[in-house]
Amino acid sequence: MDFKSKLRHVLDFPKQGIDFIDITTVLQDAEAYKECLDTMADRIRKVGEFDLIVGPESRGFILGAPLAYILGKGFVPIRKKGKLPYKTIQVEYQLEYGTDVLEMHQDAIKPGQRVVVVDDLLATGGTTESNIKLIEKLGGEVAGVFYFIELTYLNGREKLKGYNVDSVVQF
Repeated sequence: MDFKSKLRHVLDFPKQGIDFIDITTVLQDAEAYKECLDTMADRIRKVGEFDLIVGPESRGFILGAPLAYILGKGFVPIRKKGKLPYKTIQVEYQLEYGTDVLEMHQDAIKPGQRVVVVDDLLATGGTTESNIKLIEKLGGEVAGVFYFIELTYLNGREKLKGYNVDSVVQF
C-alpha cells in the first residue's frame, strides 16, 4: 500500500515551519490501518522472541496496543509525568524549549524481559532514547524499535545506534 498518499501533511503545526505528518487519515481508513498494523507486526516478528511492547503516549498507544494484541504480548504505556496511578520511575528529557518528564510504572518490566518499542514517528530520536532509558533502568532488554514513519532528514537513528530500528514509511 502506498501509505505516503494516505498521510496528511499539516504545514505550520504545531508551530511555524513544521510539516506535521498526520496519521489520523490512515487510522480512519480501515483498510489502511489494518495494513499498517499487519506490516508492522510482520516486521516485529523478525526480532524473534520478546515479552512486551512498550508505547509512549499518545500515538504509541494507537499502534502499540493493537500490535500487542495481534502478537499476543503485553502492553506497557509510557506517560507524561503525573498520568500513571502507581509508583513510577522517571526520566527527564530535553525538548526544543525546556525539558519534560516521562514515567513508567516501576513494576512494568522485569529484569531480563525483552521489549519492543512501538511509536508512530521517528524524528530526532529524543523521546525514544528516553523510553529506552526507562526500559533499561528496570533491567529490560530492547529487542527492537519500530515506527510507522521516519523523518530520515532529522537523523533520529543517530541517537539510537546499537539498537534494531525499523520504519515502514520514510520521508
